[in-house]
Amino acid sequence: MAIFPDSNSRALQVGFDRKELNRILNLYGRMVAAGNWRDYAIDMGKDAAIFAAFKRASERPQIRIEKRPADRNRQGMWSLHGEHGQMLKRGEDLAGVLAPLERRLMKLVSD
Repeated sequence: MAIFPDSNSRALQVGFDRKELNRILNLYGRMVAAGNWRDYAIDMGKDAAIFAAFKRASERPQIRIEKRPADRNRQGMWSLHGEHGQMLKRGEDLAGVLAPLERRLMKLVSD
């Protein structure tokens, strides 16, 4: 878990560590190559770090991947939210939360 000191106040900032960001950006790159996404945004705040992926920059994000360390002892600190804010998946590890998106990339290969 990456927590960065905020230069303006005593508050801490939640962020993604290198391993987590590599995993998310790897998925993002494959989704861009498949034509599903075109843009992304990262928001790191006091309570959560959020990665949002967009089909078009002028629209709502298609998905949001949230890391909320305060929810670690509840149902897990990772959550995946859909375009309309619905929670699609929640869990302890990032790989499990990204699994529904990974399945979108699978293609059937015929003999």
